[in-house]
Amino acid sequence: MTPEQNKTAEKMKSVKAAWDKAPSGPKKDAALKHYQAAEKAHTAKNDAETNKELDAAKHALA
Repeated sequence: MTPEQNKTAEKMKSVKAAWDKAPSGPKKDAALKHYQAAEKAHTAKNDAETNKELDAAKHALA
């Protein structure tokens, strides 16, 4: 893995942990959609899209 890929993988773990701790509700539902899109982009090795979706997921939980 490149340093960029490692950074993205760590960001995914961080967002997933935040999502796991969040209370149920519309914010958590919205964040899940972004997280799933990030997983899909990560599988496709699209780091830019992955990071965009992770940022959106974090914003949805805020």
